[in-house]
Amino acid sequence: MKTIRDYIRTIVDFPHEGIMFRDVTTLFADPRGFRIAVDQMLHPYAGLEIDKVVGLEARGFILGGAIAHQLSVGFVPIRKKGKLPGATISQAYTLEYGEAIVEVHDDAIKAGEKILLVDDLLATGGTAEAGIKLVERLGGEIVSCAFVIDLPDLGGRARLKAMGMDVHALCAFDGD
Repeated sequence: MKTIRDYIRTIVDFPHEGIMFRDVTTLFADPRGFRIAVDQMLHPYAGLEIDKVVGLEARGFILGGAIAHQLSVGFVPIRKKGKLPGATISQAYTLEYGEAIVEVHDDAIKAGEKILLVDDLLATGGTAEAGIKLVERLGGEIVSCAFVIDLPDLGGRARLKAMGMDVHALCAFDGD
């Protein structure tokens, strides 16, 4: 039986030399692989109160939408600056190669709502941390952060745990 890792393609030296890019598009393209990933991402949250799923741009939208559908809850996108049409709040964060800003609509989450944050990959944790801060600024409570892939050597899990977050990932790739 195939595992989640078996559905993920590795592309060497992308986007630049020395990077082992973990490509989840092969997972998404396979109906069985995608179903397994969504089911496994949902499993830890069976019976928990979750009001909305928040997905981080862009692959977090694919997973988050499917998970929100299965949970019968709303979906909230956190997008790169300038991509949302309504009033937003923003959060800057540091990337390996610079800074970026993400935004969420200022009315997307109500105070006290229980939120599941979803993305495809946890590397340094900068994007997830920015997403958590946006949710918390709106009064939402993060129930957990769910990822397909964890790259533990890059420290993202430790970073989110230091913030008091519960972190779940379906698989890990060491040495990246």
